[in-house]
Amino acid sequence: MFKTLASLIIWPLSSFVFIVLIPIYFFFAIFFPPVKLYKLASIFCRIILFFGGQWLKIKGTPPLRDGQPYLYLFNHASLFDAFMLAAAIPHYFTAIGANKQFSWPIWGWIVRRYGVIPIKRKKLKEAIYSLDLAEDSIRKGTSFIISPEGTRTLTGEMNAFKKGPFHLAKNTGVTIIPVGLSGAFKAKNKPDWRINPGTLTLTFGRPILSTDYENFPLEKLRDYVQKEIVRLVKY
Repeated sequence: MFKTLASLIIWPLSSFVFIVLIPIYFFFAIFFPPVKLYKLASIFCRIILFFGGQWLKIKGTPPLRDGQPYLYLFNHASLFDAFMLAAAIPHYFTAIGANKQFSWPIWGWIVRRYGVIPIKRKKLKEAIYSLDLAEDSIRKGTSFIISPEGTRTLTGEMNAFKKGPFHLAKNTGVTIIPVGLSGAFKAKNKPDWRINPGTLTLTFGRPILSTDYENFPLEKLRDYVQKEIVRLVKY
């Protein structure tokens, strides 16, 4: 009952805050490149989390800005995930995102302006092309966040990791940062419309350098990173 009543308050409140903040970001994004706006995005994401009933805790040490590019790989549990990452990572990064969001008014322009690369997961050739674009961006020094699961878990247990992000890492030699997101599934899981107020924890793992994995077969790298993320997540 508490979860339902809390959700009836949180959803309208957080939606209102989101609707207010998006035009503000849109205005600044017209005049400034996204690399200059990551601090504003971080503040806005913390505000959205707060009004979404969530308090964010950060554990571990974020990597230094000067060591970019990084490939942040995380477990995908909730709609709060992206807000957690944007609030915690202390530099500009972008992502590969579902193609459908690029057609949404205002938001579609913002994500495209922010450098997000659209992907159609069910169309292999187009998905490969999206990864190729991400490779080019990484070689130019841009960091990325990607969930190797592809989509949010429906059970709370981590889904099998896909190979795409690890092809990306092997082809570019990018430093991998494992990230564990805890509490997000309990806060808002995909099958349930309700939001559970509480604490979300983001834990940065040890950076995995290209020299650490250059001799790993693709499957070994995938399994190694998954074990690292599992170790960071507290259920």
